[in-house]
Amino acid sequence: MSGNETRDRYAVIGNPIGHSKSPFIHGRFAAQTGEPIDYGSLLAPVDAFVPHVRAFFEAGGRGLNVTVPFKLDAHAFANTLSPRAAAAGAVNTLRVDADGIYGDNTDGCGLVRDIEVNLGVPLTGARILLLGAGGAARGVVLPMLDRAPHTLTIVNRTAERAEVLVEQFAQAARDAHCRLAGGSARAIEAGQYDVIVNATAGSLDAALPECDDRAFGNGTLAYDMMYGAHPTVFMQHAAKLGARGADGLGMLVEQAAESFYVWRGVRPDGAPVLAELRALLTAPSPA
Repeated sequence: MSGNETRDRYAVIGNPIGHSKSPFIHGRFAAQTGEPIDYGSLLAPVDAFVPHVRAFFEAGGRGLNVTVPFKLDAHAFANTLSPRAAAAGAVNTLRVDADGIYGDNTDGCGLVRDIEVNLGVPLTGARILLLGAGGAARGVVLPMLDRAPHTLTIVNRTAERAEVLVEQFAQAARDAHCRLAGGSARAIEAGQYDVIVNATAGSLDAALPECDDRAFGNGTLAYDMMYGAHPTVFMQHAAKLGARGADGLGMLVEQAAESFYVWRGVRPDGAPVLAELRALLTAPSPA
């Protein structure tokens, strides 16, 4: 690629934004695919999402990743929504189209791809337990149902929130021939689950979500959407019960790969970028 070739501009917008790994990830994807893009970060005041987005697109920007706290603002801002963004009620990817701004949500797809491709655990026919019923959980239900699991049980401290999700996705579950249930921890069925996903923010303050220890076993993948240099408390708890743990770093990389595909029509390989990011995350700090 010649140095004077025109590059399309993309960025991640959020508040705070300095910690974001998106510029690193998309820089690697651009190098891997040869796509001519520049990718930066955009800090917006919490009450000024729309003017900052408008200014970015009016200056020629082609697409944005959207992170905390703006995913609901992005959902409201988009002219058209993908089915998965409409189902999630939130948008993490914006793209300029001929007829305006297209909003998508790649979080659930990123989770599914990390579990199936990077971790080698098929979701088709699986018994899945989803802990939490907030925005993070809502964003992954439809992509999980698309894989036609045997069972999806949604559990939340406030049972009503889980029940609302069960009602919302009842038809999609029927279409997938999946048994969808939910409520409080009492909704957890007997026996080990194949996959347990922690979609709560509990790991941020070292809190365990409400769950039944008997749901975990040596055939269980215990997946925490949070990630860090060390295993989360949820992963540590699962390991004591014989389960295999995984964190959400792969989901971060794979949702970015899906965003890249939404923008460029080219699907980068997330695995080498994930390996590089993991090494950076766990490397000892210089003295």
